[in-house]
Amino acid sequence: MPGLMTQLEIGPLTLRNRIVMPPMANNKATHDGDVTEQLIQHYLKFASSLGLLIVEHAYVSRAGRLHPNQLAISDMANGPGLTRLVAALRQTRVPAAIQITHAGGRTTEEATGAPPFGPSALLQPRAKEAARELTGGQMTSIRRSFGDAARRAKRAGFDAVEIHGAHGYLLNQFFSPLTNQRTDQYGGSREARLRYPLEVVATVRGAVGPDYPVLYRLGADDLMSGGLTADDAAWAAPRLVEAGVDMLDLSGGIGGSQPPGGDREGYFDYLGQAVKAVVDIPVMVTGGIKSPAEADRLVREGWADLVGVGRALLADPRWAEKAVAELGAELDHPGGGGPV
Repeated sequence: MPGLMTQLEIGPLTLRNRIVMPPMANNKATHDGDVTEQLIQHYLKFASSLGLLIVEHAYVSRAGRLHPNQLAISDMANGPGLTRLVAALRQTRVPAAIQITHAGGRTTEEATGAPPFGPSALLQPRAKEAARELTGGQMTSIRRSFGDAARRAKRAGFDAVEIHGAHGYLLNQFFSPLTNQRTDQYGGSREARLRYPLEVVATVRGAVGPDYPVLYRLGADDLMSGGLTADDAAWAAPRLVEAGVDMLDLSGGIGGSQPPGGDREGYFDYLGQAVKAVVDIPVMVTGGIKSPAEADRLVREGWADLVGVGRALLADPRWAEKAVAELGAELDHPGGGGPV
């Protein structure tokens, strides 16, 4: 059986091991979302010995910005900074992806300069302001913004792009019955609620071409009564793959990234078990991973193909390096990637 130190392919990309730094916001961009030297140094500090690094959520349009100093990928002007970030990460031989997102009804007028919009007109859980319902024209514009952002990611040199469909943001809002009360073709049944996320995936796939890795962070459990469950995630996963996804990154949904009282290592492992049974692409699990031994167990026992290590890596930037030493791996292969 493969373990944490076994190489893995995601489309044409080869990872030297299965340790992933998941996207984690750090508010180190400028007020307009441009890359700063502080942000570059932040990622360089953690890159050593990783299999893959996923840069934090970058907004695809100003209307989808969650907060000031969030990273942006919404304009051509963001390109030079993103290119500098990629160039710095290239020196580590660790492939890098970037997560692209729209906050939808989770944002505020203070953050965007306009009222928030979401799938439906309501105050969604964990939001500060009630959202207005998106029109069809607005949805088309946002979908195109995701495609444009993916092109910018590829042009900047990122090895992959991840679409954010978790943690209560726009695409999660469309799929969840807690936040989608639409009565048109995008609301009601599971098929209808997933329609818009699938359209966004198809747009991104069309923007980057057939051979560029597209990842999707799936809000696989809303962690709230009446919301999405692991069963919904297992139903959605093959449809996301059919739309063009090369890897699924599983996390929480409308209720956030951590279940109440979620202090058990690997607390989202059950999501990996549900989704891996129905897809043949790599599946990543995050959730309170603290020890290399536990991360290795999740892979060896078939709970996940990759393991996202977040808080433990923030606490110890050498976590991956120590995991490699502990598990006796030899890093004699480059991480893959290269200019695109």
